[in-house]
Amino acid sequence: MQPTSTLPGEGAQPGANELGQAPYLSLVTWRRSGRPVATPVWCALDRDEFFIFSAGDAGKVKRIRAGSAAAVAICDVRGRVSSGYVRGTARILSSQADITRALTALRRKYGWQMLVADLLSRCTGRFARRAYLAVRLGSEPL
Repeated sequence: MQPTSTLPGEGAQPGANELGQAPYLSLVTWRRSGRPVATPVWCALDRDEFFIFSAGDAGKVKRIRAGSAAAVAICDVRGRVSSGYVRGTARILSSQADITRALTALRRKYGWQMLVADLLSRCTGRFARRAYLAVRLGSEPL
């Protein structure tokens, strides 16, 4: 479903580089009912796409399977938004080349934190069940 609701955004709409430098982004996806759901995520910019990882059975992954509409804004670890939202299109990565590109970008940005997250995921058996997402920004504010 194409989102019809607008989202609150305190502050100006950030550019891709500003979003890419933020430690956390608020990723908004929409339920089939049209209701937005925001989630704080780690996100790494590589060329023109933002890469995100998540549990494969997470709600955000299910919502992206149902519809590719997404929006991102700068936020803190608790999801408190500090910028305007930027509309985009999300997809679930399926090729090994895309997943490797995503992991490389995330490890480059988050360094030892991402390595620890990877290690813990491997120890608990969750690494293989991860989903990797890519968000490509559009040009219109939400």
